[in-house]
Amino acid sequence: MTTSRPTASVLMPVLLLLVAMFSIQLGASLAKSLFPVVGALGATSLRLAFGTLMLWLVLRPWRMTWRTLPWRMLLGYGVSLGVMNTLFYLSLQTIPLGVAIALEFTGPLGLALLGSRRLRDVGWVALAVGGLLLLVPWSEQHAALDPLGVAYALGAGLCWALHIVFGQKAGADHGAQTVALGAAIAAVVAVPWGVMESGMALLAPALLPAGIGVAALSMALPYSLEMMALTRLPVRTFGMLMSLEPAIGALCGFAFLHEQLGLLQWLAIIAVVVASAGATLGARAPTVAPVPD
Repeated sequence: MTTSRPTASVLMPVLLLLVAMFSIQLGASLAKSLFPVVGALGATSLRLAFGTLMLWLVLRPWRMTWRTLPWRMLLGYGVSLGVMNTLFYLSLQTIPLGVAIALEFTGPLGLALLGSRRLRDVGWVALAVGGLLLLVPWSEQHAALDPLGVAYALGAGLCWALHIVFGQKAGADHGAQTVALGAAIAAVVAVPWGVMESGMALLAPALLPAGIGVAALSMALPYSLEMMALTRLPVRTFGMLMSLEPAIGALCGFAFLHEQLGLLQWLAIIAVVVASAGATLGARAPTVAPVPD
């Protein structure tokens, strides 16, 4: 009995985190399926609008003392979240889901490496760079990735890193309720672009179930599960498990979007996963995003 309880106490948050990561990628797959109807910006708007509403109902941030909130940090947190979501969905228009996540992961990977000062970290950098180089079409036999899609994904990675920095400072003394406030700011940033692109199509009754599904799978459910897992797992373990997300995204892209990846693309994703895990374990003060992509 003494050994089973500790094992169960570790397995449960690990399971919660895995469910959260699969949920996020299922949500991204569902959102991408909406692109022909409302476009990438419209799908971003549906995610943030419905997701913010769900987070407000669950976290009830109106009960906070708003005068004491770090509004500068909250503004940076929300703006980076909104831009991150927009750029990530724009990248999905032209590159596979798993590849987009691997490129986006360069943001938190770089942030984790900034917290390390060990010689082995040079190896993790080299591994990550090598993985990204595998995505370059060195011969005509390999399909070229859309440069604009790659740029969008890398931009989303930069926003993810900024989002982590702002989020940690904004939520240090005010807890998970700052997530709901940041989501509201993100919605203000991103939703108007979706409205301009898709207009009244966003209000179609037939889109309502899909929009709610994207928001629930991409925001409400995973954010709640990840917060529960983070309070029960060491931060380094949490960060190492989070590094599995590019591989999970590639699997979901294959299963639900029929996206076929070549051998070099799979090797690139694996290299980023290993580099992210190694950098997280080697960081002096591991950095974990309070809210993922």
